[in-house]
Amino acid sequence: MVMSWIWSLFLLVSILSAAFTGRGAQLSQAVLQGAQSGVTLAVSMAGSVCLWTGVGALMEESGITDALSRILRPILGRLFPSSRADPALARDLSANVCANFLGLGNAATPMGISAARRLKRGDTATDELCRLIVLNTASIQLIPANVAAVRSALGCARPFAILPAVWVSSICSAGLGLAAAWLLGRLCRR
Repeated sequence: MVMSWIWSLFLLVSILSAAFTGRGAQLSQAVLQGAQSGVTLAVSMAGSVCLWTGVGALMEESGITDALSRILRPILGRLFPSSRADPALARDLSANVCANFLGLGNAATPMGISAARRLKRGDTATDELCRLIVLNTASIQLIPANVAAVRSALGCARPFAILPAVWVSSICSAGLGLAAAWLLGRLCRR
């Protein structure tokens, strides 16, 4: 609701500025060009999103997700103790983490929602649920597929040149976020 007011305000200020400065033709040209660029970008990214969502489905069907769940079980068991007793939660968490590793925020969402529902206890967010939200927000990415697709669609010659920066920033943000969640969880219990 608030965002609709903000965007409406931006639109109103743009129209009024164009009217007062006599640049209405330039504004209308920019609006049409922006709309065209948005559609072009969405269509060019659709192929990449479909590809990686399909890869995620194939991983699920072939059992790779279960194998990754077993590999990630020691780490996820420490972060999410409830996953030790709930195999479905462990599978959802590992699939979510793997999709985020591949930079597939769209594909990670359904598994994250399913895991969040399993972690929810009443009306209060548990520490585990907060850690899941932090991990999804920070999203440690080994292969930022969606970002690379955007860079490629916009004409970048080397869309994966950002890998070292993505690795460092995502590890730092996830580490600091998990540390803050752990510290705040401890402080709130006192």
